[in-house]
Amino acid sequence: MASSLTKDSAEPLGYEKTFLGHPRGLATLFMTEMWERFSYYGMRALLVLYLVSGGVDAATGSQGGGLAMTAATATAIYSVYVSMVYLMAMPGGWFGDRVWGARKTVAIAASVIMLGHVSLAVPGQAMFFVGLALVAVGSGLLKANISTMVGHLYKGADDPRRDGGFTLFYVGINLGAFFAPLVIGTVGEKVNWHLGFALAAVGMGLGLAVFLIFGKTLNPKSSEVPNPLSAEERKAVITKAAVVAVVVAVFYGAVVAMGMYTLNWAMVPITLAGLIIPVAVLARIKRDKDLDSGERSRVTGYIWFFVAAAIFWMIYDQGGSTLSLFADDKTAGTIFGLGFPATWYQSLNPLFVMALAPVFAWLWLWLARKNQEPNTIVKFAMGLVLVGASFFVFIVPMNMAGDGTKVSPMWLVTIYMIQTIGELCLSPVGLSVTTKMAPKKYASQMMGVWFLAVTAGDCTTGLLSIAGVDLNGTGIIAMQATLAVAAGFAIFMYRKKVQGLMGSVH
Repeated sequence: MASSLTKDSAEPLGYEKTFLGHPRGLATLFMTEMWERFSYYGMRALLVLYLVSGGVDAATGSQGGGLAMTAATATAIYSVYVSMVYLMAMPGGWFGDRVWGARKTVAIAASVIMLGHVSLAVPGQAMFFVGLALVAVGSGLLKANISTMVGHLYKGADDPRRDGGFTLFYVGINLGAFFAPLVIGTVGEKVNWHLGFALAAVGMGLGLAVFLIFGKTLNPKSSEVPNPLSAEERKAVITKAAVVAVVVAVFYGAVVAMGMYTLNWAMVPITLAGLIIPVAVLARIKRDKDLDSGERSRVTGYIWFFVAAAIFWMIYDQGGSTLSLFADDKTAGTIFGLGFPATWYQSLNPLFVMALAPVFAWLWLWLARKNQEPNTIVKFAMGLVLVGASFFVFIVPMNMAGDGTKVSPMWLVTIYMIQTIGELCLSPVGLSVTTKMAPKKYASQMMGVWFLAVTAGDCTTGLLSIAGVDLNGTGIIAMQATLAVAAGFAIFMYRKKVQGLMGSVH
C-alpha cells in the first residue's frame, strides 16, 4: 500500500510503507502478539481440564492421561499461574527499561514462552511445572514491552493514527484468543493433551519468527535501553538475586530432605506474595514524600478502583477454571445436534469482545454528545454489578445439574456474554483512569500496578482453593456474586467522595 509519507521524510525506517494506513511495524507486532495470544489462550483452555483428567489411555491418547488432580487443586494452580503472568509484567517492564530494551526483551520472552510450551508437551508432572513457570515468566516479560513498542511506531501522543493502531493491535490479541481454543483446545482435549501443548509451542514459534524476520520494520527506539543500569546498580541487583536464589534453594532443599514437601509449600508463598506485593506497591507510592497533596489524593482515590478491579478479576478469570470445569462435567456437549469440546467455550469471550467493543465505543460517544455518558466511577460500578450478576445466573444451571442433568450450553453462553459486557465497562476505563491518576513520578509503573489488580484477584481465588473452599459450590458462587454487586453499589453510593479524591480527573 502506498504511503502518504515521502522517502525524503525524516521518519525512521518502516514509515515509507504502511499497514492499513499505519506504520509497517504494526503488522509485525500484530502478528507477534496474535500468535503469542494463540499459544497462551490455547494452553490456558487445556490447563484445568488436563489437571483433573485421569486414567492413562496410551493407545488412543484421548481423554485421560492428565495429572488426576482434584478440582480444588486444579483451580488453585490455574489461579496462581494467571496471577503470576500479570505479576511478572512489572519486572518485565523493568527489564525493558533498564537491562535489554523492549525489542530484545520481547525476543527473549517469546523464546522462553516457546520453551515453556515445549516442556508442557513432555509428559510428567515435573516437566509440567517447569513449563508452566517458563510460560508465566515469558508472558509477563512480553506483555509489559510489546505494547510499548506499538507506541514507539508513532510520532507521539498527538499522532492521530495512534488510537487506531492500538485498536488494531487489540484485534490481533482477540483473534489469537478466539482461534486458540478451537484449534489447540480441540486437539488437546480430543486427541492428546501434550500434542495440544506442542501446537501452542508452534504458535509461539511462528510469532517469534515473524518478530525476528521483520524486525527491521520496527522503530529503532525499541532497541534502546531508556534507563540502563550503572555498573554499581547491576552488581547490586546480581548480588541480591543470587542471595535470594541461595536462600530459596537452601530452604526448599531442607524441606525436601525432611520429607515434608507438598505442592502447597510452593503455592501458598506465591499466593501470599501475590496479595502482599500489590498492597506494598500501592502503600510505597502513597507514602512517597515527593508527591504533592493532589497526587496523594489521586492515589487514595485510585485504591477504590484497584480494589474494585481485583474483585472483578477474581470472578471473571474463573471463566477458565470454575466455568470450564462446569462446562466439561455438567453441560451438554452438543448444540443443534452438533458436538463440540468443552474448550470451545473459551472462544466466547474474545468473540463477544470483537463483536461488542465497536458497539460500546459508539454508545459512549453517542451518550457523550448528549452529555449523558456515565463517568468512570459509574462504569466501574456497572462492571462489578454485571460480573456479580453473571454468577447469580450461574447458580441456576448449577442447581439444575445437581441431579446429574446436563444443562444447555446456552447457560454458559449467556454467562460469558454478561461477563464480557462487564469487562467492556471496566477494563478499558481502568487502563485510561490509571494513566490519568498516576503521579508523574510513577507514570510508567502505574500500568504495572493496574495489572497487579489481576494478580490480587486471582491470588484470592487461589488461596481459597488451597484452603479447601469448593469454588464449584453454589454457596461460594453466591457469596462472590453478592460481594461484587455490593462493591459495585458501594462505589456508586460513594461516587462523590471518590470523585473528590480524583480532583480534576473525570
